[in-house]
Amino acid sequence: MSSGKRPRGDSATVDPSISSRCADADRCGVSRRHFLQAAGCAAGGLAPAELPAQPAMRDALPLGARPATTSTSQRIVRLRINGADRELTIEPRVTLLDALREVLALTGTKKGCDRGQCGACTVLVDGRRINACLTLAVMHEGSEITTIEGLGTPDALHPMQAAFLARDAFQCGYCTPGQICSAVALVGELKAQALSAATFDAAPTGAVPRTIAISDAEIRERMSGNLCRCGAYVNIVAAVRAVAEGKA
Repeated sequence: MSSGKRPRGDSATVDPSISSRCADADRCGVSRRHFLQAAGCAAGGLAPAELPAQPAMRDALPLGARPATTSTSQRIVRLRINGADRELTIEPRVTLLDALREVLALTGTKKGCDRGQCGACTVLVDGRRINACLTLAVMHEGSEITTIEGLGTPDALHPMQAAFLARDAFQCGYCTPGQICSAVALVGELKAQALSAATFDAAPTGAVPRTIAISDAEIRERMSGNLCRCGAYVNIVAAVRAVAEGKA
């Protein structure tokens, strides 16, 4: 027997067919959120015209496609990536990470924190490692940019890639491209005798270090900007040390 009471918090009865239509909303070119907003407005007596318009999914550009017209805020940016010259039409505010992933479809470079804290987006610019999420693409015209795709191929792996595989220096693999790019730059730093905080820690008190001894502590310090949430650090250090010592 019905109590005759209206359900609490409901001022109107919503059409039962809304839930079934919601399941098909994605196939109609309308986002699920927009559909629910429209349904809520209909129940509340608001006109759908008051909602912000959203483009249909069929109007979205595929990955890497250029728009038919160029916005006044866009400009042509010429980058040299993995040995090839690439021309992009992007806004000046686009980060190097987004240019690589969303425009050029080089998705090996990962987006992790997007704040420069995890190192998943590490790439090489003129041989030096940088976080691609913290720099703008327009700042690197004329630079030589190398991503994980440019280090090696499945048939001809870079020594660092081969070392990571041989020593199982990964688990989920999400951070691995950034780890490998960072490790390649690390080996270059060691060859150039670039000092680190660990170099001074290993030197006698008050002494100025002249040479760098390859050690686990040195590698851990230099790789500290690359996080591995799976905790494969021991094997990562082993892989990097093997390459640095010429044993890979």
